[in-house]
Amino acid sequence: MIYLSALIASLHYLGLGIGLGSIYARARAFADLRNDAGAMPRVLSADNFWGISALLLIGSGLLRAFGGFEKGSSFYLGSGFFHLKMGLLLLLLALEMAPMLALIRWRLAARHQPAPELSDKQIQRYTTFSWIELGLMLIIMLSASLMARLRF
Repeated sequence: MIYLSALIASLHYLGLGIGLGSIYARARAFADLRNDAGAMPRVLSADNFWGISALLLIGSGLLRAFGGFEKGSSFYLGSGFFHLKMGLLLLLLALEMAPMLALIRWRLAARHQPAPELSDKQIQRYTTFSWIELGLMLIIMLSASLMARLRF
């Protein structure tokens, strides 16, 4: 059981690393779209890794909190920092809906016709959202560290 717990924790940390790198890369690639329509493959690649990160983080996080591999669900549910972390995660997911849906639509449209262009307003919004999401990831990490060390 200890090895499985360590593996799940490692997957969670791997998700964090992939997530931080990919959301940073996506923000930069979105910003580059303003001057270079050829940056879209980098946006899509970074977005793919951001999605992989989300699967790793959410899947391993659920197992850690509620799968009996860590401190137990009562520890997590009894922690104010856990609730803060989940609230920040919900905010991050809400921000992610617009770029995620736009990129899904873009991918679907690009299969059947010349790839559509995102408007300058969309590019600016998705760039900003990505930077905010990166900041939220860092605050979520701080909340997780505090959760493990303090009772609130």
